[in-house]
Amino acid sequence: MRIETCYFCSSRIYPGHGIQFVRNDCKIFRFCRSKCHAAFKKKKNPRKVKWTKAYRKTVGKELAIDPTFEFEKRRNIPIKYNRELWSKTVQAMKTVEAIRQRRVNTHIMQRLRKGRELEKERDIKEVQRDLALIRSPAAGLKQKKLEDEEDERMEDSDTEIKAEALEVN
Repeated sequence: MRIETCYFCSSRIYPGHGIQFVRNDCKIFRFCRSKCHAAFKKKKNPRKVKWTKAYRKTVGKELAIDPTFEFEKRRNIPIKYNRELWSKTVQAMKTVEAIRQRRVNTHIMQRLRKGRELEKERDIKEVQRDLALIRSPAAGLKQKKLEDEEDERMEDSDTEIKAEALEVN
């Protein structure tokens, strides 16, 4: 059983599914669904269509450079069947998939951390910009009253000190 990949969106195509298009120069294009086939016929660029894996990789939303992708490359070299080799291959596939999952998870967590930092910076800038909206006008009046009262007390204390100085002289 061979699982192919869609030419347009790079998703998996299981046997008995999808559409196959063969061009005049014998190049074979496989599509997972009619949506991909129609986009190909309209000459859409998969790197500019947001729902494709090619777009996600170019924008940096998915891992693009990972040595585990080398294992997925197609090799058309016939190998003599050997039960031991077959079991080792299946085991290697499982370990490679586990490694890939771990790397993808760390990639996602790094993107989330970066997004949270950017969001925090954006929030701080917004608060600093709109600080006047956060402070209530009444709070400013109260503060002015407190300042005025303080000034009056200072003036009163100054006059008391001057009066005491005059009495002493």
